[in-house]
Amino acid sequence: MAEFILFMHDDAVDTAIATDHNLWAQYMASLHASGRFDGGSSIGTGTVFRKGRADTAAATVISGYLRVRAENADAARRFLVGNPVYEAGGTVEIRELPRP
Repeated sequence: MAEFILFMHDDAVDTAIATDHNLWAQYMASLHASGRFDGGSSIGTGTVFRKGRADTAAATVISGYLRVRAENADAARRFLVGNPVYEAGGTVEIRELPRP
């Protein structure tokens, strides 16, 4: 079983859906029920640091992340269903966590 992180971007077309607490509660309940949810959190704004360069605001605003387990990347896509950011037309980026 592989591990994945779903990054929710702050670019939802319908912010009312993306931030609806009831929709998030339903979605989180379905993640917990799957038995493949390993945590997550909302994320605040950030700053990019590069040695020898001026600090800049993060170019992509990531509003939160979820950690899940799935057989492969295609199977991890099933966790998009019901995700309020995704359902609101926003971006959800799925990244595999490589095993050492």
